[in-house]
Order: sequence, then C-alpha cells, then structure tokens
Amino acid sequence: MSRRDSRYGRYAGGDPLAPPVDLGEALDAIGEDVMSGYSPEHAMREVLRRGTSGQAGLDDLARRVAQRRRDLLKRHDLDGTLREARELLDRAVLEERKQLARDLDDDARFAEMRIQDLPSSTAAAVSELSDYPWRSPQAREDYERIKDLLGREMLDQRFAGMKQALENATDEDRARVSEMLSDLNDLLSAHRRGEDTEEQFRDFMDKHGEFFPENPETVDELIDALAARSAAAQRMLNSMTQEQRDELMELSAQAFGSADLQEALGQLDQNLQALRPGEDWGGSERFDGEQGLGLGDGTGVLQELADLDALGEQLSQAYPGARMSDIDIDKLERHLGEDAAVDARTLTELERALRDSGALKRGTDGTLRLSPKAIRQLGKSLLRDVAERMSGRQGARDVRRAGAAGEMSGATREWAFGDTEPWDVTRTVTNAVSRTVSEGGDPRRGVRIDIRDVEVSETEARTQAAVALLVDTSFSMAMDGRWVPMKRTALALHTLIQSRFRGDHLQLIGFGPYAEVMEIDQLTALDAKWDKGTNLHHALLLAHRHFRKHPNAQPVLLVVTDGEPTSHLEQDGEVFFTYPPAPRTVAFTVKALDEVGRLGAQTTFFRLGEDPGLARFIEQMARRVDGRVVAPELEDLGVAVVDSYLGSRGSSSYGGGSYGGWFGGRGFWVDE
Repeated sequence: MSRRDSRYGRYAGGDPLAPPVDLGEALDAIGEDVMSGYSPEHAMREVLRRGTSGQAGLDDLARRVAQRRRDLLKRHDLDGTLREARELLDRAVLEERKQLARDLDDDARFAEMRIQDLPSSTAAAVSELSDYPWRSPQAREDYERIKDLLGREMLDQRFAGMKQALENATDEDRARVSEMLSDLNDLLSAHRRGEDTEEQFRDFMDKHGEFFPENPETVDELIDALAARSAAAQRMLNSMTQEQRDELMELSAQAFGSADLQEALGQLDQNLQALRPGEDWGGSERFDGEQGLGLGDGTGVLQELADLDALGEQLSQAYPGARMSDIDIDKLERHLGEDAAVDARTLTELERALRDSGALKRGTDGTLRLSPKAIRQLGKSLLRDVAERMSGRQGARDVRRAGAAGEMSGATREWAFGDTEPWDVTRTVTNAVSRTVSEGGDPRRGVRIDIRDVEVSETEARTQAAVALLVDTSFSMAMDGRWVPMKRTALALHTLIQSRFRGDHLQLIGFGPYAEVMEIDQLTALDAKWDKGTNLHHALLLAHRHFRKHPNAQPVLLVVTDGEPTSHLEQDGEVFFTYPPAPRTVAFTVKALDEVGRLGAQTTFFRLGEDPGLARFIEQMARRVDGRVVAPELEDLGVAVVDSYLGSRGSSSYGGGSYGGWFGGRGFWVDE
C-alpha cells in the first residue's frame, strides 16, 4: 500500500460552511429592475454592483480600493532617499568636525573651512566631498554608506528586495550584480532584435536565478515583471518635483562609487520600454503625506497604486464584455485582505449561477432577456408577498388545502345521473346495510349494494372564469411611480392563475394611446414611452372579444388606471386623442363598458391617484355595471387585484373594500 503525503493549510475560500449564493433574492432584484425598464444584462450588473443582503457588492469593494489608494497618497512622501542621504551626510560632517577640533595642525584648519563652505544641496555636497581625505573613521564610514545606499536603492527600484539583500555587501557581491545586469541587458537586447532567446534565457536563470525569487518560466514572464516595476520607478520619478529629480540624478552618479551602475540601469530601462511600450511610463501621482519613501519602497507603492487602478477598473465592470472572472482575486487579496477576496469569489459564483440557472436567455438579437423560468420565479415571489400582506391584514395564514374550487365540502348527497364526484364509501355501505335489514335480509349473509344506496361527496361548485386585466400604460403611470407596481400586480395575478386556477383564461391588456393584448414577458419588459392618450375604449373592446371567446366562463373585468380616458378608436380604426376628455371619447368608452356589462362581467376598477375628476368618472362607470371601485395604496395594488379576482370566483364577498375578505372562505398557497 503506497504511502501518501498529506499537507494541511488554511482554507482559502472563505467560510466552508457558508450557505450557497441566494439566487432567489438576486432574481427578485433583477426582475424589479427589468420591470423598471432596465435590460436584464444591466439589471444583473446592478445586482452585482449593489450586492445582496449580507453580501458586499462591487461598489463596496471598489470603495475600499479607492480608500486604500487615498491612504497611500496621503501617508507618504517621495523624498525618503534624499532625507536618508542628508542624515548620513550630516552625521559624517559632524563626526569630521569633532575630529578636526581635536587636531591642531594647519591642514585641519583648511579642512574646517572646506567643510564649512559645503553647498546646501545634498547632491552637490556629496560630490564636493568625493575626494575629501576623511580623518574620522566614523565620518568616512557614514559617507561611504551614502554611496552604498544610493546603489542599493537604485537596484531596489528595478529588483524588489535588492536593498535589503545588498546591505553590507562586499565588492564581490557588487561585481556579481554588475555581471547580472550585463547578462540581462544582453538577453533583452537579443530578444528585442527578434532572436530566439529560449536557450539564452535558461542559461541566464541557471546563472542568476537567485536575483529573481518569483522564478519566471519564460523570457516574456521575466520581461513582464521587470517592465511593470521599471515603469513604476519611472512614474515615481515623474511624481517628484523638478528639484528632487535633479538632486537624485546628481546623487545617482555616486552610487557604489561608479557610474557603470547608472549606465547599466539606463540601458535596462531602454530595453524594457522598447519591449513593453504599453506600460504606463509617463504617469505620475501626487503624494501629500509625511512618511518618506525610499526609491525601492516608493516604486513598490507606485506598483501598488497601479494594481489598485487595475482593480478599480475590473470592479467597475464598465467596459464592453466585462465579466466577474476578469477580477484578479489574488491581487485583491494581496491589497485588501482575505475578506475582500471571499466577497469577490462569492459575486463571481453568483454571476456564474445566474448565467447557468436558465434565468436569463439570449435573444436572437444577442441581448439577454428574462427566461420563462425567471418570470415564474419572480411571479411566485410576488405572489408570496401578496399572500403575506393579505394574511397579515386578517391574522390568517396560507393553508395548502384551503378551499380551491372543486374540493370536498364535508356534505354528501344521493347519487344522480351524470354525477362525477367520488363515492362516500361509509355512507353508501351504511345505506345498503340499513336497506337489507328493512327488507328482512340478514346482513351477516352478505350485503348487495343497490344504486339507491350510493351517496357521493359534495364539492364546491367548480367554475371557470375568463379574466381580463386592463392596465393603464400611459406615461403618467411611469411618471408618478406607478409603473412597477402595475407590472408586479399583473405578474402576481398571472402566476396565481397559472399555478392554482389553470382552468381560468387570463388576458393581459395594456392601454395607452391604443390598447394591445400582451404576454406576461412582454408586459414585464415594457418600457415607458412618452405617448399621450389613455384609450380605455380600445381596451374594453379587446376584453369584450376575450369574453366572447369563452362563453361558458364567468367574465371578470379588472381595470387599473390613473387617468380618465382621453382617446378612443374611430370607426375607421384611427386613434382620436384630446385632453381634457372629449364627450365623444367618454361616450365611446361608456358604450364599450355597457357591452361588457351585458355579458355579465363582474367588474372592479382600481383607481390610482387622488384626481377628483377621475374619482367621479370611475364611480359613475362602476354604477352602470354594478361594479366596484377600489382606491388602494400603491404597495397594496397587488393585494387588491388578487383579492377581487378570488372574490369573483365565488368566494366570500369583497367585504366593502377589505383586501383580505376572501380569507374567510378560501385561500391559496404558493410553491416554494
């Protein structure tokens, strides 16, 4: 049996016991945005941007990225190397003066005068002292440390960690660095000329791999890493003041006491700029802090700022073809911590689940749309909300078996020809036994059931309804915030009929300047348009036609509107519009309503808004057909419409406007 080595480490995916992403909440939010007029693609982006309950969204992550960026700029300054060089110079000069004060020879007096007359510029003073014969060993050591510091900082700009690695370096160490730079420039120059550098790269890494802990596997990976850091170093120089740049350039000539280093690094920068011109070589930042940064650390901060800028763009998802998978999770974790990485992974999983769930489908034009599955899911959610509101009003609850049409009433009756109800076995057998005894027979010898013995279980009358929901789609509905509640109401009613009353026939009719029959997905995606006209006349004609198609069903007319009719169809089919409503428009509308009323339609008007003229008109219309008028709050529109529909199907009466009146006799349930 082979032995397997096991390694254990910290789980990197967040909480392994965390619940899966909540698609239901996300789909509800997407549906709401779609009904508000957004495309499904945009709606999905909005969900990812806002997040869900208990889950941070892209906006929150982007805010944290921006805050991290601001903190870096407010905390730091770029003159750290200049400050450190000045401190070393001041210490060297102070130690030298102490030594000169103890020496009494004339040369000491001349040296004092030379030190006293040093330029105020750090770079000029360091250059002035390049041939000075130091008497103090400590002063000489501090001065040499300036050259060593500059060399290490310049290398650290291009190769992260070099400043620490070369601290207290020997001449042999410096020689190895110079050799590495020479070989690196040869490699890059050959690659720049288009030569095959694969073997040369392997030889280079075998020889100098210790300088590259990231262990690049190809020459392109090596160039990418070096170019990103070199570009950050250039942006750091661009971010300095002109005085700081001039002083730093002058000081750089003193690095390691040789100009060869500066020349090699300059050649390296030229090669990298030619090989990776797409890097940001000309950018700059404005630092306002007080914490000085050395050249290497400053370059690291500029690299971090570039990473944060890239993350900000990825999190914005504002570019064409953006996907959550574009976000660099490792980079996000490196700069913002594990919690941010977990949030990004969860959002990525949510996007993938939304696309794979079948909730969104791509149309023939390439755009995303809500699928029938998503519409059903949204409808169930809206219907649950309606049920909860109705239950809350009456202190009732949803009951799975509460009173759908055709269910047992608890009573029995004698069977009659044509009955299809189930037999009540107990009552039937009891009747047979009683009849056998009354006729002188002995039940112990057997009982023969006669047709006279049969009783059937009574059920509530099973009726069908032809339902026409007329919804106002004029621009005033959208302008006054009634657009989405209207769509929610239509979708809730559609879901109820499709799931619990499949024998009913629902037709959705939208009416603006003209009316049209709409499928539910068409209505939910309908965008508001600046079209004048409220053509209730045309909508009533379509409702009348729907009722005539189903002569054996109970006609139910539900009208949702926020304005008086201002347009109608002329005999030639043209739309006539005028505001205020013309008597001719009102007459056409009343005539169409009377035609519907003669079919026995149970009619309810749902008046939105407080317009007194509309209230008077609706009241008069309702009285003509013995209908009802309800003026619900917007959030209760769905409850009112569903309640009226259920009441029209033989439930308890509407109760004088009580939205929950039907709960006294029957209810409904919604599949999860």
